[in-house]
Order: sequence, then structure tokens, then C-alpha cells
Amino acid sequence: MSTEDGETHLYDALLVANGHHWDPRYPEPPFPGTFSGEQTHSHHYKVPDPYAGRRVLVVGIGNSATDIAVETSHVSERTFLAMRRGAHVIPKYIFGQPFDRLAKTPLARAPLWFQRLSLRVLIRLAQGRMTDYGLPEPDHKVLAAHPTISSDLLTRLGHGDITVKPNVERLDGDTVWFVDGSSERIDAIIYCTGYKISFPFLDVVAAADNEIGLFHRVASPEHPGLYFIGLVQPLGAIMPLAEAQSEWVADLLEGKAALPPADEARREIARYHQRSARRYLASKRHTIEVDFLAHLKEIERERRAGARRARSVRN
Repeated sequence: MSTEDGETHLYDALLVANGHHWDPRYPEPPFPGTFSGEQTHSHHYKVPDPYAGRRVLVVGIGNSATDIAVETSHVSERTFLAMRRGAHVIPKYIFGQPFDRLAKTPLARAPLWFQRLSLRVLIRLAQGRMTDYGLPEPDHKVLAAHPTISSDLLTRLGHGDITVKPNVERLDGDTVWFVDGSSERIDAIIYCTGYKISFPFLDVVAAADNEIGLFHRVASPEHPGLYFIGLVQPLGAIMPLAEAQSEWVADLLEGKAALPPADEARREIARYHQRSARRYLASKRHTIEVDFLAHLKEIERERRAGARRARSVRN
């Protein structure tokens, strides 16, 4: 490894934990035309104050987009929320518990069809249809995309404080045209269009289209000794998963566990990509998606399997 001061160091292992929410991704390809106002990414958004009295366009329907649209709508002249597709907006609290706590309840252990049915019924009873608020009908099932969680968006939509628009067609000075033929004068655009998975400090690894092949989302079969911590997008909290991954890597580094042959690791990676393709929308947002409990159990199983491999090698 070479450092910024020009020195080179040798290590037996490298753990990468730089996160995946730091390299902003803008619309690909960019919207045609030029825009005369301010353009920024949600990564650089801090507070709504700079948008007071302005006409703001928020692009996206994920968690950042809904939070920013809600915040700016309190101070802006007008806030517009544009999106390519609809989403199932889930309340932050269900039965008095934060939504991600459901990942630790018996519901998370139920078959996927039952989880989807239960959530669909809960959302319908609590909120009604997404179209009741002017949002487009989602083109996918509940849990087929990373959930959009907000307890405030639907209220602001219902009160008329946020205007829903379809995707942007083109930019023209201070005017934004949308795919339905409508247009609005806009002062500022905030792109909530996700992040690139990138490792500018690693020459040996690339994540083209946000795809990266890792054994159980952690170990590189092509580069022994290279591990990634927290490179997952969970349906649930990420911290316990990163901790479990770290404990597994510690076992590997201490010789308490061993990895399988590279070919076996590649087969596991292929199975993961196949499952993800069946489960989630084809989107760069879902290339590292995991279910909280399923991934936790997966790591636990692999720790036990790795321990057996290590014992067999010693014996």
C-alpha cells in the first residue's frame, strides 16, 4: 500500500470501511438542456434555510428526497417533487415502534409473500392508496425496493404544500419541463439520485454500475486478505450487520476461521446476484441490498462453516 507521503507499506490484510453514501450520483444520462439556477445533490444539503422564498425542485422519491422535500416545503415559495416511478411510502412508526425494528420481529421470519401482504394491508389501513396523495401508483410490490420511510410526506402532500411532478424531460434556463408536457419556473434543483459505489484509493477493485462481487458481501475471492465492512444496503439497521461482519473478519485474521476455495465463493456470489435480480427492482440502488435477519444469519452460518474449515486444516 502506498500512502500520500510516498511511502509504501506491506500488510497481510486490508479492511475497507469507507461507506457507500459519499460519492454523489447525478441523473444518468444528465437531463438535456441547461439550467440557470442552482443545482446540488442531497449529499451537500444541510438545512432548508437557503431555500426560503424560492421555488425548489427535489428529484427522487427515496428517503433523502422525501425528507428534503418536507423540510424545504416549510420555507420555500413552492416545493415540487419529481420522480421516475412511484414508491410505497411507509410510516416511520408502526405499532409504536420504528419501522426498522420490524426486522427483529417474527414478521421478518415469515415468508416474503406474507411480509408483503402484511405490510400492504398495514399501509392501506393507516394511509390509504399512494394515488390518494397525488403520487403515481408504484410499479413494484412492497419490499421489492428499498423502502421510502416518512411520516410527514403524505401529510404535506395532503395539505397541498408539496406538488408531485413526473420525471424531468429537459432544462431550459429557469424553466424545467416534465415528461407530461407541463413546466415550472424553478430557482433550485436538489438531486436525490443516490450514490456511486467507488474506491478511488484501490486500483484492484472497481464497482461498475455499482456491482461488486464479494463472498457474503464481505470477502473478495480475487484478492485474498481484502475485506469490506458495511458495504450493504439493509432492510433494517446497518450497525449490527457491520459488527457481525467485523467479528467474522476477526475470526479469519486470527485463524479461527477459513474461507472456502475461490470457485465456491464465486458460486455464492452468483447465487446472491440471482436472488437480488428476482427480488428487487433492476436499479443501481439495489445492487448491495440485503434483508437484516437473513444477512445476520448468513454471516453466523459462515462463521461456523469457516471454523470447521480452519479445524480441518489444523488437523
